[in-house]
Amino acid sequence: MVPKIIYQDDYLLVLDKPPGLVVDTAETVKQETLEDILKRDFNIQIVRGGIVHRLDKDTSGIILVAKTEKALENLQAQFKERITKKEYLALVHGLVTESGVVEGSIGRNPGNREKFIVLEEGKEAVTEYEPVERLQLTGERLQEIFPDFNKIQMRKLEKQRYGEFTLLRCKPKTGRTHQIRVHLKYINHPIVADEKYAGRKTYRLDKRWCPRMFLHAQKIGFEHPATGEWMELESSLPEDLKKVLNVLSS
Repeated sequence: MVPKIIYQDDYLLVLDKPPGLVVDTAETVKQETLEDILKRDFNIQIVRGGIVHRLDKDTSGIILVAKTEKALENLQAQFKERITKKEYLALVHGLVTESGVVEGSIGRNPGNREKFIVLEEGKEAVTEYEPVERLQLTGERLQEIFPDFNKIQMRKLEKQRYGEFTLLRCKPKTGRTHQIRVHLKYINHPIVADEKYAGRKTYRLDKRWCPRMFLHAQKIGFEHPATGEWMELESSLPEDLKKVLNVLSS
């Protein structure tokens, strides 16, 4: 599971992370990680293999890696000072008609330490979002996806307005763990096939037509750590998520 190189020079590496690849090595992680690959295949022998920021295991897309200690310090400082610009694409439940901003501090869920929630005593977190396209599962398509459902179950789906979705462009202004996922859940538009935050029943329904969480890191902008030149790089939507969009109608 080797990530594709989008850009590289003597100071940094920009990769296209495939879904399913864990970023950081940890005692609890049994599989090969991006950190392992960077140290072995790219010979980056600095802390965390030079990884500047995280992406969740099931999130695909652009990730920034430093090749030197100095570059790592510079890029991490840009994240801290909010110089870096990031954009994600997320397919969410429900219709979102207007752009907005979610401002909600994020902390660990006291009832489940593996999850995060909006908490007053959490760390400051801000996410901007804007609708790109409104999408839906039509009646015929719902029948194809749920052929085993009886009329009562189908009516329940319609009553819940299960077939309504929006493709969103999200711009996180801070970098909290699970930030976009938590914020979209908080405004009642959870990401499609998000096992942690969409809810168990919704996740089961989603998995019938969406193979994984629909969240993709599409774009990153930053100042080059050596030249100071502003750089913007993009990762196109991967095939598995393109197929998901083909299932839906505008």
